[in-house]
Amino acid sequence: MSQKEEITLQSLAEKGEVKIGYSDNDIIVVDSIQKFAEINAAHIAMNVIMICTNGRIQAHMNGRPVELKKNQVAIVPQNVVVTNIMISPDFNLKAMFLNNSILQSTLRDKMVIWNDIMYIQHNHVITLKSEYLLIFSQFYDMLNMVIEHSHDNPFRNEIIHSILSAAILAVCGELKQMLPLNDDKYHLTSNHFQRFIKLLHNSEAKYRPVEYYASQLCISPKHLTSICKKYSGKTACDWIREQVIEDIKYYLKNTDLSIKQVCDRVGFSNTSFFGKYVKEHLGMTPMEFRKS
Repeated sequence: MSQKEEITLQSLAEKGEVKIGYSDNDIIVVDSIQKFAEINAAHIAMNVIMICTNGRIQAHMNGRPVELKKNQVAIVPQNVVVTNIMISPDFNLKAMFLNNSILQSTLRDKMVIWNDIMYIQHNHVITLKSEYLLIFSQFYDMLNMVIEHSHDNPFRNEIIHSILSAAILAVCGELKQMLPLNDDKYHLTSNHFQRFIKLLHNSEAKYRPVEYYASQLCISPKHLTSICKKYSGKTACDWIREQVIEDIKYYLKNTDLSIKQVCDRVGFSNTSFFGKYVKEHLGMTPMEFRKS
């Protein structure tokens, strides 16, 4: 496997490098990844909740360093670029890959906790207390029992989703404990801010003016910038620029897309301006960055 190959769950499963316990259109349960050491960079297309069952892993998530050790849980939101992956020889994990619809239908109004932790606090690792290790272990044992012994049950998928939903809610409860004491952010975070983050994060062509995102939210650009500043300390332009730069870096370093294709995918109208933008923010031309 090439170290700069774009990694998807499907490609890993096809190569036999992932042990899939359960899969449907919303959820994929992974029992182990035996050849994760060969991956240097990955684009995570789904939300992921993973527990390290042995060893440790170090990486950068959208440029931020993260370390995960045995009995810790990592939470990865959708469309994150993971780079500089280094793992111990004995590393292994169990994970749930979730699309946004199942996550939102499970958490509902509690999605604000997920978004606060993921996009504002940037806390992606939970150290589980012993009692929660036991709880999650029992969730997993129950899940395995249903997966292995309920093939004839007409409600098998619904049962599996119920168990996984309970596990997701338990994780969300732990996430809430990570918010600073006496922090009212959970209660006050603007619905418009949440919708903006979701819209930006799920857009392929992210290089668009603030006016575009504001119009999608039916608010003024000034108001969007104001609420972004209020709840995250960053302007809407800051959020857009950071996401655009991360996408550009990923596509240039980890795919075989041409410069023109990267330019088009991120949302630039011409390669000349795209080149100037990359030079301004990365200090080199797109081709120089790709070769660096």
